[in-house]
Amino acid sequence: MNTLKAGDKAPDFIALDEQGNTIKMADYKGKKLVVFFYPAANTPTCTVEACNLSDNYSTLQKAGYEIIGVSADTQRKQSNFKKKFNFPYPLIADVDKAVINAFGVWGPKKFMGREFDGIHRFTFIINEEGIIDRVIDKVKSKIHTDQILETV
Repeated sequence: MNTLKAGDKAPDFIALDEQGNTIKMADYKGKKLVVFFYPAANTPTCTVEACNLSDNYSTLQKAGYEIIGVSADTQRKQSNFKKKFNFPYPLIADVDKAVINAFGVWGPKKFMGREFDGIHRFTFIINEEGIIDRVIDKVKSKIHTDQILETV
């Protein structure tokens, strides 16, 4: 796994969100951006993480951040997840893993003694120039907003 690090330029991705809208890194030029990767929509830990960001969305926006969630789920699954919890930010349906691989968050994992490849839970904080300021690799779902804002 070759995960991007602080100081790296964020990839110029183009992907579709849960509604089929095109989301481009270029759309966020001049803005601070939080891109969070999660293994699967509607799973317990991913839901807690996404809801924490949603519940604190206005605080994150006041700090100048836009938010994008990314998983390899289908548009339909992402759409259902967003509707169920009323998330105010887009969820990229990265079925082909183009964005996931560009950020380097796909790789070997272990769960309950089983080894497999999957998405690692990472969050990238990107500055207005498109450079990664910080990478959170030990995401604490219940307090994820606090982790993002701790250096603001």
